[in-house]
Amino acid sequence: MTNRQNSLAGARVLVVEDEFLIADDLARALRRCGAEPLGPVGTISDAHRLITNELPDAAILDLNLHGVNAAELVEHLADNHVPCLIVSGYGVRSFPAGLRAVASLEKPVSYDQVTKKLADVIQAKPAGLSS
Repeated sequence: MTNRQNSLAGARVLVVEDEFLIADDLARALRRCGAEPLGPVGTISDAHRLITNELPDAAILDLNLHGVNAAELVEHLADNHVPCLIVSGYGVRSFPAGLRAVASLEKPVSYDQVTKKLADVIQAKPAGLSS
């Protein structure tokens, strides 16, 4: 584990992914870095239920959840200063225009790459999306 990944220690990370095996592997990778995964969940409504009372420290999200676009959830989190990392099978050019500046990785990707990138995203502390 790198020093960057050590920066995930204690972070509460929302995991929104509709493919069970990927979601489970992401949660395990986060735990190995000392983070506390919230979820994983596979729907926008389940994600909103998890964050109703307290926002996470960061989020890893797939944009396509069983054919439903999760852009609104990413925008909600980013507007509330929650660092987000989109991990999607689609390239950034397919993202809605407002999300193209959000940190992303294209699947397939290693879980080590995901945790390193998430650590970088958390350290950068984005100020939210601009419309």
